[in-house]
Amino acid sequence: MITPVGQLDCLVIRAFISTGSTGSSGYRGNNDDFQWRCEAELEKPLDKLFDKFLQGQSIFRNRNALRPTFVPDKLPYRDEQMSRIASILGPALRGAPPSNILCYGKTGTGKTVVAKYVLKALIDKATDSSVRPPLSAFVNCRIVGTNYRVLRSLCEQIGARMPDGSEVPFTGLPTDEIRSVLKNKLDEEANILVVVLDEVDSLLKRDVTQGNDILYGLTRMNGELKNSRISIIGISNDLKFKEMLDPRVLSSLGEEEVVFPPYNAVELKGILEQRVSLAFNDGVIADEGVINLVGALAAQEHGDARRALDLLRTAGELAERRGDDKVTQEHVREAQKILERDSVSEAIKTLPMQSKAVLFAVYALTKKGKRDIFTGECFNVYTEVARALSLDTLTQRRVSDLISELDMLGLINTTVISKGRYGRTKKIRLAVSRKQIGEVLDSEPRLSRIAKDLFE
Repeated sequence: MITPVGQLDCLVIRAFISTGSTGSSGYRGNNDDFQWRCEAELEKPLDKLFDKFLQGQSIFRNRNALRPTFVPDKLPYRDEQMSRIASILGPALRGAPPSNILCYGKTGTGKTVVAKYVLKALIDKATDSSVRPPLSAFVNCRIVGTNYRVLRSLCEQIGARMPDGSEVPFTGLPTDEIRSVLKNKLDEEANILVVVLDEVDSLLKRDVTQGNDILYGLTRMNGELKNSRISIIGISNDLKFKEMLDPRVLSSLGEEEVVFPPYNAVELKGILEQRVSLAFNDGVIADEGVINLVGALAAQEHGDARRALDLLRTAGELAERRGDDKVTQEHVREAQKILERDSVSEAIKTLPMQSKAVLFAVYALTKKGKRDIFTGECFNVYTEVARALSLDTLTQRRVSDLISELDMLGLINTTVISKGRYGRTKKIRLAVSRKQIGEVLDSEPRLSRIAKDLFE
C-alpha cells in the first residue's frame, strides 16, 4: 500500500475517486477497488487578510490627499503668502527673471505646498495665455546634498543631456562639465528656470563651506547665461538659516523673504475638513469630534499641518486594517500612540556598538555642559568609551565618518567649520534629548556602567 501522504507537507486529501475515474495529476493507489488521490496544495495564510481588502468597502477615496506631497486645488489660510510669491514670480510671464525668494517657517506651515501651488498656477497661466511658460525644478536638499547631485538633478528635470545624447551620469564627471551641460540646455532658447530648493538649510548644516559654494554657483550662473535666467526659491525650517550664509550668497539669494506663521487650531480644523472631503468616502468621519481631536493634538505641536494630516491618515489606516467602516476618536488616540512611539530610541538601540560609543561620547560631553563639541573632543572621549567597552579603537578619520552617519540618521547635527590653514573640523550638537539617550543607557548595562564612571 502506497502512503505518500504522511511523507509530504501541506497535503490535503481532496477526494476518493472510484477506480477508473479520471482526474488531475496526483498520487494514486489502489485500496479495495477504490482509488484515492491526494493533491498537494500550498497553504496561503495571507489570502484571508488580502481578501478582507478586496471584498470590504474602502474607507479611502484618495489617501494621497493626506500626504505632504499632495497639492490641493485650493489652499486655505495662505492667501497672503501665495499673493506675495505670485507677485514676485509674475514678471516671468513677460520673460523677465523674477527675484530670488527665501521662505521661512516651522515644519508643517505650508511652505513647500504653497511654492508648488503658485508655480503650477504660473505655468498654467502662461500656457493658457499662449506665452512661453517658465521651466521649473524641485530639489530636496536633504536628499540631494552635493554640488554634483544638485546640478545633475536640474539637468534631469529640464531634459539636459550629454553631447552624445546620454543622460548625465550619477558620478564621475567634473562639476564644471555638468554646469556646461545645464547652461547649454538653458541657452537653447530664452528660458526662465525657477528652482525650488526645499530644506535648503540642510546644505549648510551638512557642510557650511560646500553649501555656500552650491548656492553661490547657482546664483552667479545668471552672469554666465546668454539667453536664459535662473530664479531660486529657497525653503527653510530654520529661522536662523541666514546666519550661515556667505555675504555674497545672502545678497543675491535673500532678495525677497516670505514668512509662514504656524497654523492655529481653527485653521488646522479647516484644513482637515477640506482634506477629509477629498481623502475619505462619505460618512466615514461622521463624528465631528474626530476632526476636533486631530486639530487639537496637532495644535499642541506648533500648528503642524503635516502632523495633523499624518495623524488622520494613520487613524484611517487603522480603521481600514480592522475592517471598520468609520474612523473614530479611539482610532485617532491609537494613531497618536503609534506616531509617538519612540522611533529615535529604536534607532539608537539598533546602532552598531562603535556608533553607540561615538554617540555616547557626544552625550557625555553634552551632559558635562558642552554645547558645541568639536571632532577632536569627541574623539578623545570616544577612545575612553571604546577602551572601557573593550572595542577596537577606530582612527579619528573613521570616527568622523561615523559622526556623519549619525547626522544622516538625525541623531546629531553637525556643521563643518573652516580653520584656515589648520584644515576643517565638525561642530557637533545632539539632535535628540538627553532623556532619550539616558533611556537607552538603562537598557545597555555596559554603557550604563561607563556612564556611572564618567559622571560620578
